[in-house]
Amino acid sequence: MPIEVTELCHSYKKGTPFEKKVLHDISLRIEDGEFIGLIGPTQSGKTTLAQHFNALFVPQQGRVTVNGCDTTDKKADLISLRHEVGYVFQNPDYQLFAPTVGEDIAFGPINQNLKPAEVENRVEEVMAQVGLDYNNFYNRDIFALSGGQKRRAAIAGVLACKPRILVLDDITAGLDPRGREEILEVVRKLHCNEKITIIFISNSMDEVAELAERIIVVDRGRVAFNSATREVFRQSARLKAIGLELPEIMTITDRLSSCGYNLPDAILNLEEALQSIAENLQKGQVSD
Repeated sequence: MPIEVTELCHSYKKGTPFEKKVLHDISLRIEDGEFIGLIGPTQSGKTTLAQHFNALFVPQQGRVTVNGCDTTDKKADLISLRHEVGYVFQNPDYQLFAPTVGEDIAFGPINQNLKPAEVENRVEEVMAQVGLDYNNFYNRDIFALSGGQKRRAAIAGVLACKPRILVLDDITAGLDPRGREEILEVVRKLHCNEKITIIFISNSMDEVAELAERIIVVDRGRVAFNSATREVFRQSARLKAIGLELPEIMTITDRLSSCGYNLPDAILNLEEALQSIAENLQKGQVSD
């Protein structure tokens, strides 16, 4: 279910004295099954771009097609499209509204006119996928959940509609390290086991480096980079000029390189770093 964006432009308060153009002639394509990191500085336009993927915004100029469905077509079934392209917001309180976890997750399938037994099967299935025990959480007060549990419930509510594409908008923001890692593990499994296309918006370069296969960098409403993750992070000077930090592991390994370690550039995770350091020590390649 590919997404194709062609010469997309978008302005807020269009046609008023306060008009502000936030997207400028963006063209890109996202293929089935990809894990895309979508990053950029604050107010770069990345979230506005992502909200075109499931027609929360419809193009003012240009075109967005999802599996051949043109979102500007007046005959397009945008409700069905939003079931196919699920969107999880940064703040789960924007999505959670029912009294209990089970009722909230069931809302989407009920509105897909599924039979009650199938609705319950979906609810139980997706609760297991996100790590919410069905017996313990089904009747739990939705607003009594912890921050991490709310995010799981929000993801489950979207998954219950069986999307083929999942947009995750900075979903680990504000979580403690354990909660963050638990949510990231859910995302990994969804991509690996369910083959869902993931579009992962994040301000954490460490998370993007760890998870994404390809990165799209948006800067001032334009695509600055659109390439494999390692290739993007090799452009460290340009990323810093845009206002993006490097992953912490890259910062550490760059310092080690300046101290005499012969390390490859753009090391993206701890395992790669430890292996390269060990090889240096074994070969005696560390200078004084």
